[in-house]
Amino acid sequence: MPRSPDRTTIAENLSISRLVCGLWQVADIEKSGEIIDPERGADALEGYAGAGFDTFDMADHYGSAEIITGRLLARYPAGQKPLAFTKWCPEPGPMTAEIVRKGVQERLDRLGVEKVDLLQFHWWTFEHPAWLDALHEMARLKEEGLIGAIGVTNFDAAHLRVALADGVPLATNQVSFSLVDRRAAGELSALCAEKGVKLLAYGTLCGGFLSEKWLDRPEPTEIHDWSRSKYKRFIDVAGGWQAFQGILAAAAGIGRKHGVSLSNVASRWVLEHEAVAATIIGARLGESEHRDDNLKVFGFALDAEDRSLLDAAFAATKPVPGDCGDEYRKPPYLTASGDLSHHLDAIPSVFSATPVPGRPGRLRVSSGSVWEPVAGFSRAVRVRDTIRVSGTTATHGADRCVAPGDPAAQTTYILDKIAASISALGGRLEDVVRTRIYLKDAARWEPASRAHGRVFGGIMPANTMIQAGDLIGDYEVEIEAEAVVDEPASWTGQDFSTPQR
Repeated sequence: MPRSPDRTTIAENLSISRLVCGLWQVADIEKSGEIIDPERGADALEGYAGAGFDTFDMADHYGSAEIITGRLLARYPAGQKPLAFTKWCPEPGPMTAEIVRKGVQERLDRLGVEKVDLLQFHWWTFEHPAWLDALHEMARLKEEGLIGAIGVTNFDAAHLRVALADGVPLATNQVSFSLVDRRAAGELSALCAEKGVKLLAYGTLCGGFLSEKWLDRPEPTEIHDWSRSKYKRFIDVAGGWQAFQGILAAAAGIGRKHGVSLSNVASRWVLEHEAVAATIIGARLGESEHRDDNLKVFGFALDAEDRSLLDAAFAATKPVPGDCGDEYRKPPYLTASGDLSHHLDAIPSVFSATPVPGRPGRLRVSSGSVWEPVAGFSRAVRVRDTIRVSGTTATHGADRCVAPGDPAAQTTYILDKIAASISALGGRLEDVVRTRIYLKDAARWEPASRAHGRVFGGIMPANTMIQAGDLIGDYEVEIEAEAVVDEPASWTGQDFSTPQR
């Protein structure tokens, strides 16, 4: 058995353990209000670091995890410190240089360091485009030496592509990936292979459900810890408890064959994916430590027979809905706290609807493009129950083209902008009845079509695609849309200043 975890390189001068210690359970332990003593917490982490588990992952909202890790780091001389990954998860809003620097500096202060080894960024709604501002500002702070490497967390393949095509130097994307949640094995892994981004996989043991403890056991009716509550929701949407037992049985049989635990098999299956740099295992600070067992994951490999058994078990399950990260942004909300619609509804729209002077019953939205006042048009207009969105390009802010030359990335950005426009006027993407796509080059129809299908595959509006010749500058795509809201009777007098979902 290896004495310490295998290692891999995810960025220049950043070699990490392939088993990363995740500190999300600090928040679970502290949810009653009793805060872990930082030095005692650091003692527990030092035990992991001494055993070779020297890479720790946390977030700004994981209770006092950053402070505990800071106490750990202070015990080591420069050049010998364990690695500290953290996440910044701001509320959507303007991401000025000052706001981003303040968010990064708070991470540095809590960790007690001059540079964050890996700073990962989470964004709640892509309809608010300031996430690109935040990432570009983080890139500037990386050049300044405050950040070692930049990652994102819970980004789907489409928006990871937007960031990369727009020039953001991303090293990692942290997403759910397990025998139950296999979404990351598809388009996201293919994009990572193409672009050289690595995945950090969490939820690999489904909060402890992927273990012998749950094999041939009745379905639990009460769950009290946050992590297990979350992953029980994944099990439910993936086919339920009976289908899950099929996965457990297959993994247990493979484990017996190799002389390892069911959990080892679950971790090994994820680690053998080329895009995966590491899996994140929970460190419950002195309560439940399985370091010796976890190391067994590096002492065997899955063979064709093993994979065939797992594939047969997968066939009896259902795919987890959507793409990676969707569980935080749309139903079904597969999160520790369940339904997040109240949180998302409270996020202000990036656009504001204003009445059309002298025309009762009309509202319009401006996106701030320099061309709207020059050419005399609105981004979108609502008349009674109908919303019409002007031809929209991947223009960020006043006049910057996003993702030059990439029609798929530009289509994704455009559809987010269209969604925000419709939302500000009281509609939803589900209300869209027609779209028109104008392409600079008809030969590049497929990337734009697939990006359109990702958004509208379940809505199926009428659609036309046209080669428009030379679009201005680096724009590859322009899209217009029309939506009909099915509640015209409730529209009169309704306040459209915030999104209605």
